[in-house]
Amino acid sequence: MPSPETAREQPQKMETAARGNSIPSFKRWGRKYPFVRYGLPMISLTVLGSIGLGHLLQGSKDIAKVKDDQEWEIIEERKALSRMGPVEAYKPKKISLEEELKALQAKVNINDYEYKKIPRPGEGK
Repeated sequence: MPSPETAREQPQKMETAARGNSIPSFKRWGRKYPFVRYGLPMISLTVLGSIGLGHLLQGSKDIAKVKDDQEWEIIEERKALSRMGPVEAYKPKKISLEEELKALQAKVNINDYEYKKIPRPGEGK
């Protein structure tokens, strides 16, 4: 009958033997499959880095938007401005294209014109 001390030592020996066999096989993966050694870390670094940078950039954009909104609130309170301009300060007239055409035709007479000669680059003044 095995003593309690030897019973404790036997599982430890079995664990070390099992680990001893798996470690060299794991090390051989790098030699046997170079993708596992070089490609997988490179791809994972690229993908995880882009995801991390995306989160960082989104956070900075959110902070900038909140600051911009706060600045506009302060400006709106002090100067009565909105993002579109002064509040109720500018009211454009309703203009139609036909009215503008009639006003332009009244200013310019296209039938009364005179020819003016434009000097060539080689000619004198």
